[in-house]
Amino acid sequence: MRARLSDIAQQADVSEATVSRVLNDRPGVAPATRQAVLTALDVLGYERPARLRKRSAGLVGLVTPELENPIFPAFAQVIESTLAQSGFTPVLCTQTPGGVTEDEYVEMLLDRQVSGIVFVSGRHADAAADHDRYRSLIARPLPVVMINGYAPGIAAPFVSCDDREATELAVAHLVALGHRRIGLITGPDRFVPVQRRVAGFRAAMSRLTGLDEAELAELAELSLFGVEGGEAAAGRLLERGVTGIVSGSDLMALGAIRAARQRRLSVPDDLSVVGYDDSPLMAFTDPPLTTMRQPVAAMAVAAVRALVDEINGHGAPHSEYLFRPELVVRGSTAIARPAGDTPPHHSPTPATPPSPLRRPLAVPR
Repeated sequence: MRARLSDIAQQADVSEATVSRVLNDRPGVAPATRQAVLTALDVLGYERPARLRKRSAGLVGLVTPELENPIFPAFAQVIESTLAQSGFTPVLCTQTPGGVTEDEYVEMLLDRQVSGIVFVSGRHADAAADHDRYRSLIARPLPVVMINGYAPGIAAPFVSCDDREATELAVAHLVALGHRRIGLITGPDRFVPVQRRVAGFRAAMSRLTGLDEAELAELAELSLFGVEGGEAAAGRLLERGVTGIVSGSDLMALGAIRAARQRRLSVPDDLSVVGYDDSPLMAFTDPPLTTMRQPVAAMAVAAVRALVDEINGHGAPHSEYLFRPELVVRGSTAIARPAGDTPPHHSPTPATPPSPLRRPLAVPR
């Protein structure tokens, strides 16, 4: 549709001569007036002249794990939006079990001549992985930024939530409620965030409960991330008499609630559960989940800014930026009940336990 100067001038409340100057990208027009004319074009459905279209600064790869865990879509959404505001077009690469690997995605992104790559909880978080892949990218040179995980000797910015502090805060919360027999469930120990959580758990438990290393060893259960892994790990801890559980993710915490209900235990009357992430919908589970919140927005924005600085040649500092977690107290934790004390309102859970998520939602699997 050809733009009529009179229509645009009327919509923007300027003269036709001003519209002509803007459309021909000529000087002498105030920025606010120029923006009013461009907005009028958009409102009236006219296509902007090619010279006035915002040019893309290039493609940026975003490599994430599977999106079944709600925390990863949350990161992706903020990263994509922040990249777009800087003129970059994000290319989302999602890894699934048995699907395209991180290295294969990187090759695809290099073929598309991306300006940089953001890795979220990638192989950089795996202490057992070969990290030369990242050194090769940096040597090209290609700017990269890593979120949640750290690998020494890589000249790139790292952005992480302080996993050790998060676990210490969760333990302190349960101890303040009177719990002493507290367990930890988290993922495989080859991952740096898991190693930090275990270290934080042992330090806090030793300091606040006085338990020795032998006693603490049986209170930490490592499993697969996810609901099923959390259920299996929590089941083993419940057999050892724990009254509180600190989880490595919100999904593992939902698994712990399921394990408790299968044993006719009530959450939080019989077992207090703390999650990790504060991913979407955790405020609407049954009971609402107490959890350690990752500052997703702040972390994602910091990662994108560091990457854009690298792309523009400003050289962001090559170090790890630790963001402070926040304890969000909801209904899945409560004051520890003395052993053998059963409140009048307590009743056994039905043989078929309800989902930790309120209907019509379903437990992620």
